[in-house]
Amino acid sequence: MQAIRVHQFGGLDALVVDDVPRPVPGNGEVLVRVGAAGVGPWDAWIRAGRSVLPQPLPLTLGSDIAGVVESVGPDVPAFAPGDAVFGATSRRFTGGYAEFAVASAALISRQPAGLGVVEAAALPVVACTAWQMVFEHGALTSSTRVLVLGGAGNVGAFAVQLARRVAREVLATASAADADDVRALGAHRVIDSRTTRLDEVLHGVDVVLDAAGGDVLTQALAVLRPNGTLVSAVSEPDQVLAARHGVRARFFLVEVTSARLEAIAALMVRGELHGRIGEVLPLAEARRAHAMLDGAPHRRGKIVLTVDDAS
Repeated sequence: MQAIRVHQFGGLDALVVDDVPRPVPGNGEVLVRVGAAGVGPWDAWIRAGRSVLPQPLPLTLGSDIAGVVESVGPDVPAFAPGDAVFGATSRRFTGGYAEFAVASAALISRQPAGLGVVEAAALPVVACTAWQMVFEHGALTSSTRVLVLGGAGNVGAFAVQLARRVAREVLATASAADADDVRALGAHRVIDSRTTRLDEVLHGVDVVLDAAGGDVLTQALAVLRPNGTLVSAVSEPDQVLAARHGVRARFFLVEVTSARLEAIAALMVRGELHGRIGEVLPLAEARRAHAMLDGAPHRRGKIVLTVDDAS
């Protein structure tokens, strides 16, 4: 089979198309004939050798996949050959940019009939990240006033939509050009943090959900009420500064699970949650996809690689 591999960490040249043996699923795993694979910033971090997880070389990039189960390993009662599935490959976030990928059965779910393969491949990591932010780490309720940092991004857009389902007030940061789109997702108020200091216009926020990172994180700590909570999926917050403001701050790594995927897919099929697809490219153009991750112009939304006729 063909796979996009990395033999040495580095830039775009580190991505090579290899012919490799088809993998064999182990205990609790399935082999998926990949129809589409999502592309995310974490793929670029792994490619460059900046993953927070150990990544032995050589490796096949990619974690988000959608496709059809080809075979199952031992102890996999939930899936059978022919099942359409989507999810993540493994907790190392690798193995997905390929014609076939092994995935942990605990990290995938059946793909509903109303969800296309490209749309499904765009969901797992970003949507599960937003889900955990809103319902688990942020623990939003009907009395929560929440601020989403990076409301126009792939994670932030899901966080805004999910937060609107439960929170009393949803605030978000986005550029002026993206403000209308973020309001359409459900934000009550949108602030351009590049031109306005958050700590000059906001106060008394219960929860901050960080999907952007950067300098705005420092300002966000100052807008929280005492004992408020900041949750980041991007970087470790400054704990000394958080203590100075009398707030809690935490960083987490996403955990894609079958249960979260099922809940997200149900909302998608009912039209209560919307994803945003950006560029859709063939698997062989993975370098072009990573150039977009590195800043090359591209349409806003999740980048997806397709295999065969999946598009």
